[in-house]
Order: sequence, then C-alpha cells, then structure tokens
Amino acid sequence: MTTRRKARRSESPSASDHRNAAASGQRAPAELASTDPGHRGLWEAAPPVPEDPRPGAFIQSMIGVSPQMQRVFRLVAKVAPTESTVLITGESGTGKEMVAHAIHLQSRRAHRTFVTVNAAAIPESLFESELFGHRKGAFTGAIADKMGLMKQADGGSLFLDEVAEMPLSVQAKLLRALQSGEIRRVGDTEETHVDVRVIAATNRDLPRSLREGTLREDLYYRLSVFHIELPPLRERRDDIPPLANFFRERYARKLKKGVDRFSERAQLCLLQYDYPGNVRELENAIERAVTLAEHGEITHLDLPPSFRQAPVRLLPEGVAFPYSETLTLAQLEAEHIRRVLVHFAGNTTKAARSLGISRSTLWRKMRQYGL
Repeated sequence: MTTRRKARRSESPSASDHRNAAASGQRAPAELASTDPGHRGLWEAAPPVPEDPRPGAFIQSMIGVSPQMQRVFRLVAKVAPTESTVLITGESGTGKEMVAHAIHLQSRRAHRTFVTVNAAAIPESLFESELFGHRKGAFTGAIADKMGLMKQADGGSLFLDEVAEMPLSVQAKLLRALQSGEIRRVGDTEETHVDVRVIAATNRDLPRSLREGTLREDLYYRLSVFHIELPPLRERRDDIPPLANFFRERYARKLKKGVDRFSERAQLCLLQYDYPGNVRELENAIERAVTLAEHGEITHLDLPPSFRQAPVRLLPEGVAFPYSETLTLAQLEAEHIRRVLVHFAGNTTKAARSLGISRSTLWRKMRQYGL
C-alpha cells in the first residue's frame, strides 16, 4: 500500500501569479518561440515554481497556459472552497494527484492532513482494515489497535487514487461513510464520526466499469458530485514549452548542471511527440536529456529515441531561405510548416493564421509530414 501525508502552510507568490495569469487567459511571460531572436520565447524561461509550495498555490507541476488547463484551474478554484466530493478522471500521467492537492491546498482544510491511498496497491483482504481500521484481536494477525486511513484524514482530505479498483465489498461501506460521516473499525461494535473530504481519481473507463458491475452505480454518483476531466498532453501542446522548461530547471538544479536552453530541433521533437505517458513521460524525458546534455543545451540527440522519429526528412538546423533548388516541394512545405510551428510554440491556431490555411488543413499536413 502506498500512503502519504502532506501539509502546506502559506501561499507562494510566484506559483500564484502563474496560476492567475493562466486563469485570466494570458500566456506565459513571452509569446514567441526562440526562432525569433527579437523576442524571448516560451522556450527560454519557465516561471519560477517553488519545490515546496504552500496553501493557496498550485503545487509543483501545475503549469498550464492552454485553454484546456485554464478551464481546469477555474474548476479547481470553484470547487476547492466547498465541501463537495470531487472525481478526477484522465489518462495515466496527466496529473490527477496534483489536481487533488491543489483542491486541498485551496480549501479550508489546507492546514490539516492530506492522506493519499492507492486503491490498486492494497490487497482485497486488507482493504477494509486499511481504510477503516481494526481492533486488537479482530482477526488473525491483528495484534494491536489500528487507526484507519479515514480516521487519519479526520478534519482534512482523503485522496482515493484508482478508486475503480476498490473491492465491491468495501464500496458499500465507503458509500455509507460518505453519506453519514460514520465509520466502524473491523471488530468494533460502535461507530465513530469523521469529518473527511474525499477526492477520488481514476484512469479507468467508468461507464464500462458500471456496465461490467465492478463499480457500484450509487457510489459513482456519490463520488462524481463534481467531475474534473484532465486532458492528455497531446491535446494541449501550448503547455509543453513551460512544462519542459520547468522540468529542465528542476533537474539542472538537482544534478548541479548549467543546462539553460533547448536547441530548435529539440523544441520541435518535444512539440510533435504524442506523449502516451503524458506529463510523467515528458518529465522522464527531460530528466534523461539534462543528464546527457553538454555545453548548456539540450539537443534532439539527448531526447529518447521515440521523440526523434519523423517520416519526413527535414532540413538541417540553421538552413534559411532561399532553399536549394534540389529540394522537393514536400520538403519545402514541411520545413516551412515546422518553422512556423516552432515560432508559435506549437500554437496551431496562430500557425494556421500565419500560413493562411485553416486549422483542419494544418492538422492534415502535420499528419502527412509527421509534424
């Protein structure tokens, strides 16, 4: 079983400023990519997010300038001050636990305990004991009284990760605890009142779990009073530059290396990758790249091989117009689209407008050329 208890105490101005900028629809401090020497690009500096943020601040990697993440920030700001149960869904690696932390840190419970439990990591036979506790002698091996996780979180928040993995036998008891605020330890005859806010998360297809009978319908509706869906990273590419810079700065400090920039080709590789592992995969790739980087710059060769694959052979970095007459039309078009995308830090709306084509046409050409 994985349990973690975390508490934070006061707001971090830098993280709060970044959150407010995202919520107001503003971009990161700079607008253009590093291909334009007259501007500081999104790739040149990440907002200074502290390693140990405090109440009211979005924690660690809660960075997002895309419309999708701005909407998530607004939803978090709306629900955090309430006592509503929250269900967070999204693919693995999208940051569900970080959103749960953000909700806790902006609630009246911010100074109380935040308990995390991974439902998938607890054996079914021990789940009830871990969640509600047990009395000494309640079963073989119960050699002492044990406080359950819900009691540990009394007055604070309980984050149930992978809630769809919870045994059906425990789901009914959890539902009753959510409705009445009363829990009963294994082997006990009396109930105990707890004041706990439950935040649940899963990467499962919940409608399918309901159809298959592995998730109780009444528990689903009780947990999903307020539902937040996290978009995958491939659907919010505007967030890749600030996230990549944040991780670059984090691991440069950790490894004590002066790595302060990405090469143009590394930028493109990061922007065009689909990220099946989402933000977690990006973080791992940047950690690897910082470890390998030399001369203060992350190049495309420092990234994992899967990031460097492209079906269309593009021009070498630094080659400018006019192109050689020996190039094919496809190479010319692919290279120009690539440079425009880098210039606008992956913003397809601005790139399409600059190219004079529709977004759907741009997406079609990006797929055609592997961009």
